[in-house]
Amino acid sequence: MDNSSIDLHPPFFGAAILAMAGEERLSPRKVLGLVAGLAGIVVLKGASTLDLCGQSLGILLCLVAAASYGLSSLWAKKRLAGIAPLTLATAQLMCSSVVMSVVAFAFDDPLSLLHASPVTWGALLGLALLATALAYFVFFIVIARSGPANVLLVTMLIPVSAIVMGYLVLGETLELREIIGALIIILALAVIDGRALQWLKPSRTGDHPA
Repeated sequence: MDNSSIDLHPPFFGAAILAMAGEERLSPRKVLGLVAGLAGIVVLKGASTLDLCGQSLGILLCLVAAASYGLSSLWAKKRLAGIAPLTLATAQLMCSSVVMSVVAFAFDDPLSLLHASPVTWGALLGLALLATALAYFVFFIVIARSGPANVLLVTMLIPVSAIVMGYLVLGETLELREIIGALIIILALAVIDGRALQWLKPSRTGDHPA
């Protein structure tokens, strides 16, 4: 089981923690959508979802990270309301950069990057500017507009995007079960969101065209 599969768990932790704190009701529709999303991940990943051999520590650490995401949704709702997304993203990245600098010098030799190739530097800049800085800016915008519980639902799309990028960039084979799993995940997100279900309900006005 790889990290893209484990990354499905933040919505579960977030929904459970917010429900236990009395901040958001855990409705049957949301539970159904979360379970459907989990089923979609199982279909998408196939037998590799159950391959846990030799990965226990890594899986445990990923679950701890997922639980941290869940706690962050509660913290964001209680403490970060009204703060500009750019301020939140900047402060988070500055603090995390300090922490990771200490870790990097403790366990590795960051000075070796001085001899890295231009391709390596390009990849690092892409991760830093697009996949981290811009991503967190958008992340906090979504929190402000849709709420902390809803923003965690995007983690359901991580396995889908990983497979699509593997197909488009790395030339990997796209299997039928992966397509079916992706469709199940998208359906699960529609169920959790609820607006698509409202559109499918018949009009109650009773008006008929002349």
